[in-house]
Amino acid sequence: MATIFVLNGPNLNMLGRREPGIYGGKSLEEIGEECRTAGREAGLSVDFRQSNHEGILVDWIQEAADSADGIVINPGAYSHTSIAIHDAIRAAGKPAIEVHLSNIFTRETFRHHSHISPVAVGVICGLGPTGYILAIAAIKQVIAARG
Repeated sequence: MATIFVLNGPNLNMLGRREPGIYGGKSLEEIGEECRTAGREAGLSVDFRQSNHEGILVDWIQEAADSADGIVINPGAYSHTSIAIHDAIRAAGKPAIEVHLSNIFTRETFRHHSHISPVAVGVICGLGPTGYILAIAAIKQVIAARG
């Protein structure tokens, strides 16, 4: 069974309480359970994690190089600032899909650029928690295609 890491960046632990008009009303725990269920149904093992700390996310991406077949990542605000996460994904050599709950292109201009997108095989934004489920289905196809 293939393993994927679903990694979540800063402030996503506040989902359900933080700006529900933008991010929706589900908690990160609820999204995590939906991801684990979608993974089981797809024949994938899902390791779902969150940290507010950039270095921990980098550590987990490096861990994925040896322990996972793919990565789904919602880097949160680090999308717009983190060359370290970009470099870690590139170095890990595993396919990654970037996910955002909101449509970053309809928000503040500083959110329109992502340092993560150039090293991701795909980006899903603006579909709320459904974006995670779509990313899990997509990463399964990417992993299968890479053999």
